[in-house]
Amino acid sequence: MWYNASMQFPEDPMMLYSFLNTKLRDGYPDLAALCDDLEEDEGALLLRLKGAGLRYNAVENRVEFA
Repeated sequence: MWYNASMQFPEDPMMLYSFLNTKLRDGYPDLAALCDDLEEDEGALLLRLKGAGLRYNAVENRVEFA
């Protein structure tokens, strides 16, 4: 799909929010697929989202404000 071994998730929470929602909307059925494709740890990403006041909504397949 979107794999790029050198890709890193943005550090800024708002950029991360936008980045993830764009990726989820344009090419991934869920966060697990995105993390698998980009070789990222889903649990660590969920904790990072929580720390930034965000959460993943699996029903809507998007990141939103907690």
